[in-house]
Amino acid sequence: MFVGHYGVSLAARPMLARVPLWVWFLATQWIDVAWSVLVLLGIEKLRIVPGFTEANALDLYYMPYTHGLPGAVVFSFALGVIVALFVSGNRAMTVLLVTIVSFSHWILDLVVHLPDLPLYDNSAKVGFGLWQHVMLSFPFELIVLGLGAWFYARRMTFAHVKGRCVFWSFVAILVAFQAYANFGPSPSSPEAMAVTALAFYVVLALLAELTERSAIVPIATNSGSERQASPPGRRHA
Repeated sequence: MFVGHYGVSLAARPMLARVPLWVWFLATQWIDVAWSVLVLLGIEKLRIVPGFTEANALDLYYMPYTHGLPGAVVFSFALGVIVALFVSGNRAMTVLLVTIVSFSHWILDLVVHLPDLPLYDNSAKVGFGLWQHVMLSFPFELIVLGLGAWFYARRMTFAHVKGRCVFWSFVAILVAFQAYANFGPSPSSPEAMAVTALAFYVVLALLAELTERSAIVPIATNSGSERQASPPGRRHA
């Protein structure tokens, strides 16, 4: 799973106004950020096997700390606590929502991964294997992304018509990234995969921040309300 994760980020953004979109973009990929670091440290492992699945060449045979169920819960909760330390307002709600968004990574991975997600240690691995059929996994990614983008567009106030175009252009860029991930060349090594993944996560978080700054009216936050004042479904110029 790649850009489908960002559908969750986009849907979460209007629900907690004090947390900017770039944070949600990192939150939904937090487990993979940790995974990339552990791969570079030689702690978690993968093999590059061309044709391993139709969607990618990743044989993710050892990742018990980040993608094991207990580890995913711990990493997600830890991020929720970290984010809550840096924002004002209801910190318990911040911890809860950031934890849920971060852990959604594991849930969506469960759909597309082969059985490589351990329920404990490096054992009892699960995964529904949608990556074996790229003509199913690719549209699944786009559907999840599209639903999140639609919800975001309905709830946020665009600064101007141009802002709406900027936002949907950003969504189109995400679609292009997914096409490259599924149909582009395989990474040359596990280390190259980890570095590329980290670069993508940082670049897309930065693009999310730039997009929101240029397209969205700043949200006024207070302790009594987290969402924008504009009613759901309103069309913004």
